[in-house]
Amino acid sequence: QVQLVESGGGLVQAGGSLRLSCAASGRGFSIDHMGWFRQAPGKQRELVALITMTGNINYADSVKGRFTISRDNAKSTVYLQMNKLKPEDTAVYYCSVQVNGLSNYWGQGTQVTVSS
Repeated sequence: QVQLVESGGGLVQAGGSLRLSCAASGRGFSIDHMGWFRQAPGKQRELVALITMTGNINYADSVKGRFTISRDNAKSTVYLQMNKLKPEDTAVYYCSVQVNGLSNYWGQGTQVTVSS
């Protein structure tokens, strides 16, 4: 069993920044890729950013140049630094972690609201 705990969401004005964190805990697991998804009400869930164990990174076109994903393997934690936030970034953000090369686990979600 793996649990993910997210933190860092909140309310911010357009142009501001937030940093999301997601820490994985449990026993007997090995982490492969880690990523962030988001979903706004009435909208389809979308991949925001993904980082593999070896450091390969993919971003959604909508966040390129503004968001940065990183990981600390010693802490089993993935981060999402979000800069130049826009109202369109408003959503619930979920982290996702692949463990043991098979199973995906999800965080509880953290609300990010960007006001204009």
